[in-house]
Amino acid sequence: METKITIIGAGNLGTSLVKGLVDSGNYSPSNFVLTRRNTTKLDALKEKGFTVIANNSEAVINANVIVLAVLPQKIDVVLEELKGAVNTNQLVISLVSGVKVKDIQAILGNDIPIVRAMPNTAIAIKESMTCITTTDQWKDNIEEVKEIFELVGETVIINEEQMTSATALCACGIAFFLRAIRAASQGGNEIDFHSDEALKMAAQTAKGAASLLIANQSHPEDEIDKVTSPKGCTIAGLNEMEHNGFSSSFIKGITVSAKQAKGLYSEN
Repeated sequence: METKITIIGAGNLGTSLVKGLVDSGNYSPSNFVLTRRNTTKLDALKEKGFTVIANNSEAVINANVIVLAVLPQKIDVVLEELKGAVNTNQLVISLVSGVKVKDIQAILGNDIPIVRAMPNTAIAIKESMTCITTTDQWKDNIEEVKEIFELVGETVIINEEQMTSATALCACGIAFFLRAIRAASQGGNEIDFHSDEALKMAAQTAKGAASLLIANQSHPEDEIDKVTSPKGCTIAGLNEMEHNGFSSSFIKGITVSAKQAKGLYSEN
């Protein structure tokens, strides 16, 4: 029997997820049902064989897995639409920032299996860092969720109270590292290179730096020590960045994002 996965709110993150899962070779477009308020934005996916439905409660019929990928401000409205349409044989995976399992259960009911996952948009190229959590009641469902997201990157199981922190570090973090790469490319543009050359060089260098840490399982400072010689150009550049608050700004950005993520649902 073919697995059916319904994505409620197929925006950037939802569509990135389905693209990554299809590219993994374990799923095809026929496995998915996608919903979005403006379904015309899903026309390209519809042409590729994905089922697109505007009605959320209709979309979950016959689904094995239901992925909630809407904004925190919209989740209560969506859950009210799904109330009564979701049954105990279906697994709900929430990608919604700041919304706890108990918040979802308060509307859908206490007998619906719910697991939270926080991937990032690199899921589209199978390079996501996805954090997964749930309550003790549904811990037996963790493995199924882990298997899905390991097809599109790395996973880690965390406590639910850590989820807003994971949002800042891993989901928002994509934008932070992209901005750092953008800054590096602008520096390259200023010193000698055309913008397209500088961006390619900066992006590949960033990829190499991350790959070193992952491959060697090393600490960043260990790798930094290998390229900093006495009175050299590398240490001079690093010290100038630190004097101007590079690390401090990056750290503050992550902590502020975590604080904001925590309040997204309560502002609803």
